[in-house]
Amino acid sequence: MKHSALRRATLAGMTLATAAVLAVSPAATAANAAPAANGKVLRVCADPNYLPYSNRAGQGFENKVAELVAKAMGRKLEYTWASYRGHGGYSNFLALNLDKHKCDVVMNLPYGDHEEAYTKPYYQSSYVFITRKDKHLHIRSMNSVSMRSIKIGFEADTTPETAIKLLDLINNAVEFHVAGNPQSSPKELLQAVQDGKVGVMITWEPAIGDFLKDYPDLKIARVPSEEYGPGLPTVDYTYGMSMGVRKHDTALKLALDKVIAANKGEIAATLAKYDVKLLPNPRHVNFPNQ
Repeated sequence: MKHSALRRATLAGMTLATAAVLAVSPAATAANAAPAANGKVLRVCADPNYLPYSNRAGQGFENKVAELVAKAMGRKLEYTWASYRGHGGYSNFLALNLDKHKCDVVMNLPYGDHEEAYTKPYYQSSYVFITRKDKHLHIRSMNSVSMRSIKIGFEADTTPETAIKLLDLINNAVEFHVAGNPQSSPKELLQAVQDGKVGVMITWEPAIGDFLKDYPDLKIARVPSEEYGPGLPTVDYTYGMSMGVRKHDTALKLALDKVIAANKGEIAATLAKYDVKLLPNPRHVNFPNQ
């Protein structure tokens, strides 16, 4: 899985807590907010135009979770707006915003990330196969026979691309760059299947879940973890998503962990409104049970 795609990615997260105080609206934002005083502000870095994750109008699922988190912590929510999909990708976004103290939290960091500190996962989801219902394809694995007779779509620099190359499917595949283009929408991935440009699209499920209602002719199936050769490690397609904070910001990390633990139901309900399908810990998963 490409971190820039998943974190935004492809791929992308939020939290909540126990005591509810301030009602927060998307208008409570600041382009470059001053450091929070006395812990009364929750400063979140977010993309201003990348639905279903976030936008300036507060319409994304990460916006809604951020509002819940701030309210539960009794803090005012403020945003630092910057595209995750600009030059240098997500790593550059983190370096220029979170690491420069322009904000304190990002809502979509893969659990186990090496660049920043991270909370316990607040949700886990997976990559999926997307096909047309009327094609009657029975793709349940990267090794499915149908994968060798149809055009395969995938997001560049992701786990599926690695598998496509390992399985010698790359010559029959089409690369997409939604996670790297600020002008693109994950809807384009669904449209490519609808229009027959590809027979199957492999992408991160939370990126397209909220758009599927507009595509009743499409269906999805989860990509299972697999081993692609003797001696090769199992390739996982399920990931836990956390909130990210600066390394050594232990107090905020622990506070967010408490929010996640105390508000699992509210988080799940918020994500469900955007058709973000949640998974229990599968047999093969890239983080330990919490």
